[in-house]
Amino acid sequence: MSTLEGRAGAHLTSEELRSLFLFTDLDDEQLAWVAENADVITVPAGEDVVVEGDPADCFHVLLSGTIAMSRVIQGEKVETGRTDQRGVYFGAVQFYLQDETARDYAMTVRALTDCTALALPASEFATVFARWFPMAVHLLEGMLLGLRRGNALVAERERLLALGKLSAGLTHELNNPAAAASRAADTLRDKVAGMRAKLAMIADGKIAGDQLKKLVMAQDEFVKKVRNAPSLSAIEASDREDELGDWLDDHGIDGSWDLAPVFVAGGLGVEDMDAVYTATNETTLEGAIRWLAYTVETESLLREILDATTRISNLVLAAKQYSQMDRAPHRFIDVHEGLDATLVMFGRKLGEAKGIEIVKDYDRSLPLIPAYPAELNQVWTNIIDNAIDAMDGSGTLTVRTSKVEECVLVEIGDTGPGIPPEVRKRIFEPFFTTKPVGRGTGLGLDVSYRVIVTRHHGDLAVESQPGDTRFRVRLPITEQP
Repeated sequence: MSTLEGRAGAHLTSEELRSLFLFTDLDDEQLAWVAENADVITVPAGEDVVVEGDPADCFHVLLSGTIAMSRVIQGEKVETGRTDQRGVYFGAVQFYLQDETARDYAMTVRALTDCTALALPASEFATVFARWFPMAVHLLEGMLLGLRRGNALVAERERLLALGKLSAGLTHELNNPAAAASRAADTLRDKVAGMRAKLAMIADGKIAGDQLKKLVMAQDEFVKKVRNAPSLSAIEASDREDELGDWLDDHGIDGSWDLAPVFVAGGLGVEDMDAVYTATNETTLEGAIRWLAYTVETESLLREILDATTRISNLVLAAKQYSQMDRAPHRFIDVHEGLDATLVMFGRKLGEAKGIEIVKDYDRSLPLIPAYPAELNQVWTNIIDNAIDAMDGSGTLTVRTSKVEECVLVEIGDTGPGIPPEVRKRIFEPFFTTKPVGRGTGLGLDVSYRVIVTRHHGDLAVESQPGDTRFRVRLPITEQP
């Protein structure tokens, strides 16, 4: 509803207008226009004059009474100031800008006492203001637009720096499994050649057909066991290697210290060697054992290659999920996908900080939510990056999800030293940072706040004490108007 609707009253004379500092230097024609188009409105104590987010249709000048200005910050209304100074202006204060940013009131103004104010229609005032003061309008527009461009460039720089860190980490993460796969494939070539040689030695031993059949069956069993080999502790592995080494020594097979670890790593033991013994004879036993050792090694190498290539595929998938490549910018998403993708992108940084433990406490029953996933991933990046830096290499990073009322709650916590109260008050301000020069621009959390609150109609808040800092993100489950 227009501010003037149902509240318009008297008009001020040109002489009365000239007593207000804003209009002192206007000429008679300009004062006459203001006198004709400005209404004096009366606002009872306790009533809002303008409301944050409503269409900015009026430029106001306080004539009498006391007003309080407030903004919604982190879901709470915070008073930013109050005044009773006659002539103070508020409301559509950027009426001269004809763009999106000037279309809504930036704050709420409430009458603390009975007030009177001058109300000028913003669009009409903008037209005559541009005609009266064309140079001033150009200068004001240039200043504001310059600030916005500067902020946008710095914000873009912030995003590029974050992307650079993550891409470096991703490259490092991809290099490890790629190098492992390459090494395993190179070793596999040698093992296959050795296995062929050992097979020829077995054939030279005049092994009987039924024995060869048992040996091949043993090979199949060995392969199955290697594929499902259990993880052993260092002590368990050592004990089994000693036991298997004794068996090999007792049967006159040289190099037991080299063969035993191969079989134990593949999940094989003395009972498996007994099965080989029954399928061979004294002449062919060592050749059969070494041939099966090559089998175990080749299968282990194949498993290593498969693990490495799977890791590469998962990293590529996480990178696509993080960047939202080939996906609609706004859609219904599972919030856990973006969180997991972001954690993967931090793999290198978390790997270097060996003392940081990651705890995921996800509520997998959460519904899909409408969101801009690429922008949310930037929020998770900023918060997680700050949390890792705060813990300085040691602590616990907790990522928790749950449902609170009609919102999905994402909590990202760390066990760092905490955020002091005086810093916590300013943490979402643009360009405010506690990091050394060159390490932060102070825009990460400002961008995050605007993404959550403005773009997603949610809320971003922080709770902090030494050893327990939590950023709490609320995201609506349903589409918001």
